[in-house]
Amino acid sequence: MVRIGNRIALAAGLACVSVSPAAADVLVDISSERLEHTVPFPVFKADASWPRLPEEMILGQVPGLAVDQEDTIWILTRPNSLSPTDRGLDTNPPSAVACCTTPPHVMRFDQEGNLLLAWGGADYAAEFSGDNQWPANVHGLHAADDGTIWIGGNGDGDHVVLNFTMDGEYIRQIGRRGTTGGNLSETALGNPADISANDERILIADGYINKRIAAFDSDALDLAYMWGAYGKRPSAPAREGAFDQSQATSSSDGGADTESTSFGDIVHCVVRGPERTVYVCDRRNNRLQLFRETPEGVEFLRDIVIAPETGGTRTASDVAFSPNGKYVYVADMMNGRVWILLRKTHEILGSFGKNGRYPGQFIWLHSVDVDSQGNVYTTEVGTGRRVQRFVFTGFDD
Repeated sequence: MVRIGNRIALAAGLACVSVSPAAADVLVDISSERLEHTVPFPVFKADASWPRLPEEMILGQVPGLAVDQEDTIWILTRPNSLSPTDRGLDTNPPSAVACCTTPPHVMRFDQEGNLLLAWGGADYAAEFSGDNQWPANVHGLHAADDGTIWIGGNGDGDHVVLNFTMDGEYIRQIGRRGTTGGNLSETALGNPADISANDERILIADGYINKRIAAFDSDALDLAYMWGAYGKRPSAPAREGAFDQSQATSSSDGGADTESTSFGDIVHCVVRGPERTVYVCDRRNNRLQLFRETPEGVEFLRDIVIAPETGGTRTASDVAFSPNGKYVYVADMMNGRVWILLRKTHEILGSFGKNGRYPGQFIWLHSVDVDSQGNVYTTEVGTGRRVQRFVFTGFDD
């Protein structure tokens, strides 16, 4: 493994020796609950051997996850979430003799969990007016079908999403750090949480200060349209001041309102699904809102309520789909589980996982995605600080 500036690549002859998934997997039974017995239920085991980090490296919070067209797995990490006692080899002088070093922000793994590439940091994306546009606190990663990577941020002044090549070369951006303009701005963002890009539109969950989805033209990057809850004009007020993590658990909003006419104060994900559908995570209101893209914008289809009585960090954090589109997987942050829904009806079939720190358990479950074989990947923030792989083992009929 060689380091090129802040970029890490595996050099020929130095890479970890790959072994077959069957030989490498250390599969662990996990907690699951089946609620509906008339539909085949997908079953998983946790792969406790995944990923294979460099021996000296430790992960911080992991707020972004994506499986790309090549079935490699990308994660976005927060090195700044690690304390000096976590990263003793990086202090000056080193305060530890064995472990650990700080991870780069963006990391790419193969199916066996070997680190293929890593990059990111303050010296990236300085092309915009010559200043640093890298987020103070990264949040959300999207691997687009064109082979590029998008990231956002929800830290102080992080009003930007950035687009890079797979190798970490800056391409372009929407918005600018330090500049925001509220829910109706056509050029500025709040603290963007998530991105979904195709060759028509770049959808941004502009959701930690603003409360909207903003759609930009994929070529010109001009605003095409925006929407709030139920596809209406964004109406909720923008958050005053910078977001901090304590606000993610606050009950000052009165609790979840699954029938609210506006998005709650964290619009956490925007994910394209089959048949031109778009799923939006209205996390603080414990619901997904389902839309369909049209030539004019979007049409609202339905609410999908997830554990409505839940407080704390609330529920609907991220969404992914089985390879055939039959099942929807919803990450539930507060309850520490992945809900499994039948996409045709959005009936909840059951779940897997629970709160905890062992394989197959979650602390601040944040992101979820699925590879072409049906294996599920998850990430955790807060004190969870990890990525997990769940191997699809078949169906319980």
